[in-house]
Amino acid sequence: MKTFNLGLAATGLCGALGLASTAMASPIDISGWDCNGNCGTSAADGDITLSPFGNSEYGWISTNDGNDIDGLDVGDETTGSTITSPEFSADEGDELNFYFNYVSSDGGGFTDYAWAQILPDSAAPIQLFTARTTPDGDTVPGFGLPEPDADVTLDPEETPVIPGAPEWSPLGANSGSCWDDGCGYTDWIQASYLFEDTGTYSLEFGVVNWQDTAFQSGLAFDGATIAGTAIGDDPAPTPVPVPASLALMGLGLAGLTLVAGYRRRDAAVTG
Repeated sequence: MKTFNLGLAATGLCGALGLASTAMASPIDISGWDCNGNCGTSAADGDITLSPFGNSEYGWISTNDGNDIDGLDVGDETTGSTITSPEFSADEGDELNFYFNYVSSDGGGFTDYAWAQILPDSAAPIQLFTARTTPDGDTVPGFGLPEPDADVTLDPEETPVIPGAPEWSPLGANSGSCWDDGCGYTDWIQASYLFEDTGTYSLEFGVVNWQDTAFQSGLAFDGATIAGTAIGDDPAPTPVPVPASLALMGLGLAGLTLVAGYRRRDAAVTG
């Protein structure tokens, strides 16, 4: 007689359900972003850990192997990199959130800097943050650079650099080196912005060398979302949730039906 182990089957099916419901960390996706210079993604690397957002990789840009760029065009910029998101729509009151971490092997008077800004479809850029190498005081906000928009919240609001020679691969040959006081990294800072107007926008991150092209700086970023949806992701239809109790009941009924089928077949054979 053939037998069917309902308990074993239920255990296997429940295990499969458990695996399907387990949230797995995923890497940031910048495949649809426009890079000018040197951009990439990385898992935790040297001094730069994963961000609090929870992705298994973050994005980065670096002045190492960068291009000639104007940056925020405040004078004496040389080489660097920018990365710009795909266009996205935002409604009035939607919230933009992301994390960033400024990293620099430069110091002294060679005040490299990084920034993020929103690029509206047909208006002036909206400044979100600046970060600048400085031997003393706060690295964020960056001194001598455009002020962040009044609707931007940084957590923490002001951040000095964690000093030292930062170990981080995107700095290239300058990873683990330092020119002078001011080298280091800020650690992860959260930025939030509430949109005042409904419209179409892009998000830009940038980093630039200042006065020379030696001793590189970079910016790590992660978790860029609009109203909880990652920039570049098309919102998917929300599936109707099936309560776990109903799903398990359905599995149990299916198992009992299968057992009954085996018993009828065995009865027919022996009869």
